[in-house]
Amino acid sequence: MLNIEGVNHVGIRVSDKVTSIDFYELLGFALIRDVGFESGHPVIMEHPGGVVLNLLGPSNVSGTSNILMDVEEKHTGITHVALTVSSLDEAKQFVTSNEIEITGSFSFGNMSAIFIRDPDRNVIELDAYDDDEPDSDSGYSDHP
Repeated sequence: MLNIEGVNHVGIRVSDKVTSIDFYELLGFALIRDVGFESGHPVIMEHPGGVVLNLLGPSNVSGTSNILMDVEEKHTGITHVALTVSSLDEAKQFVTSNEIEITGSFSFGNMSAIFIRDPDRNVIELDAYDDDEPDSDSGYSDHP
């Protein structure tokens, strides 16, 4: 067994540095450092909850769809980032008031979730639990 202590960061390739920084700042992430975005190095952002993002760029292929989620063919690769929120109702109010589209939702046991997209259509899942411990004994419903 590999002794993994936690997730260090999530890397997301983005097309526009300023637009993506603005979006993630809206979600509460703070800009830590731009290590050289134009040379393919990350813009490092961190949320007070401890989640660290590396926004990588620049992308060299344009398009309006995220190949890992939006096409009929299901390619291998990371499809989304899931973040736990304290209240799904508050998360829904926040994203709606900031004109961020909710692109899907589902429930699993005592967990409910919504999906949103960043400016490059990368998927972000926002999860909330009815109580303190996740319940893995129930099935999915309304999963996109």
